[in-house]
Amino acid sequence: MPSRASIEEAHSLAAERYATLGVDTAAAIECLASVPISLNCWQGDDVTGFEKTQAALGGGLAVTGNYPGKARTPDELRSDLQEAYSLIPGKHRLNLHASYGEFQGYVERDRIGPEHFQGWMDWGKEQGIALDFNPTYFSHEKAADGFTLAHHDAGVRKFWIDHGIACRKIGAAMGAAQGSPCVTNFWVPDGYKDTPVSRRQPRERLAESLDAIFAQHFDPRYNLDAVEGKLFGLGSESYVVGSHEFYLGYAISRGKLLCLDTGHFHPTETVSDKISSVLMYLPELLLHVSRGVRWDSDHVVTLSDELQAIAQELVRGDYLGRVHIGLDFFDATINRVAAWVIGTRSTLKALLLALLEPTDQLRELELAGDFTGRLALLEELKTLPFGAVWDHYCAQANVPVGMDWFQDLRAYEQDVQSLRKK
Repeated sequence: MPSRASIEEAHSLAAERYATLGVDTAAAIECLASVPISLNCWQGDDVTGFEKTQAALGGGLAVTGNYPGKARTPDELRSDLQEAYSLIPGKHRLNLHASYGEFQGYVERDRIGPEHFQGWMDWGKEQGIALDFNPTYFSHEKAADGFTLAHHDAGVRKFWIDHGIACRKIGAAMGAAQGSPCVTNFWVPDGYKDTPVSRRQPRERLAESLDAIFAQHFDPRYNLDAVEGKLFGLGSESYVVGSHEFYLGYAISRGKLLCLDTGHFHPTETVSDKISSVLMYLPELLLHVSRGVRWDSDHVVTLSDELQAIAQELVRGDYLGRVHIGLDFFDATINRVAAWVIGTRSTLKALLLALLEPTDQLRELELAGDFTGRLALLEELKTLPFGAVWDHYCAQANVPVGMDWFQDLRAYEQDVQSLRKK
């Protein structure tokens, strides 16, 4: 690990350089420290969950790889999460799926309640980690044909409606317990592999089902509902009922948060360009940060151009207070804790890069029509000593600087994860 003195010396020089452009690195760090990222629990165990069932993953989801040491119990998953949080600067959240409750025996999904997540709420309170929530509309016999809330069978729809109602109650209980709104996000896999005859009727059924789920009002201080669209998935290549356009209209007309998942669009579409449009008509937004490669393959988030563009849009548009940021990927080809750390640190790096821009100066150049100056300054920013500011933030937050986090991770892998048997 570099010495604290060398880290501070490098930051002092970097701060002077940024100050020449009117950028206050201390203010940027202070703002970044206030932004929570909601880590996705399902990265830790390959979306398996803790239900007492052997149901296949399903729902168009597939996890690649078999890296040893995955979490098999709630306690192991919590241990892995604590290791990840210890290597990430800032105070962050946890995004739970309904299938991750602590069940003594098999509990059908329309019967789950806050009591099955009391252990998670107690742990969150102890660790100072707020929880978000998701119904689980996959890996179940009543979702085996690819339809849930838009199913043609009213009995199947009723089952999944009741599951959604139960999940909102759980989300509200979490929010009340932690004193921070729980974002309860709805994603369903419904769709057809081949071209359908009727696109209209399944969407009408989906809207009716959602309306039934959201009929009960919950205090937004405790629960915030979000709806998430998708372009296509395995088994729904030709038609997804809950498309982006469907949920955009639904969210605006029903006053719900819209979830934009960065892996749920055509490869030539960019989520960064959608944010300002959506936030013209919705007060808040949920952002799921993922990395699609050719299709929605949920790769570990890296510091890509699009991730930086998203962060720039959030900062330049002054949207950080209106956007809830969560991760959404699952990679079993690498150490699962490392995936959390890499993805979260990359997201935070993108936000810090954006916060270190002289936004007011760039905006003035643009308004003046000085596009030459705008381009020149944007290019100059790319080589400024951002890394020294990031290292300073990590040191200030008492987490490992540079690659030192990886040494901690290797020790945890050797001492804890390697002892787990399949």
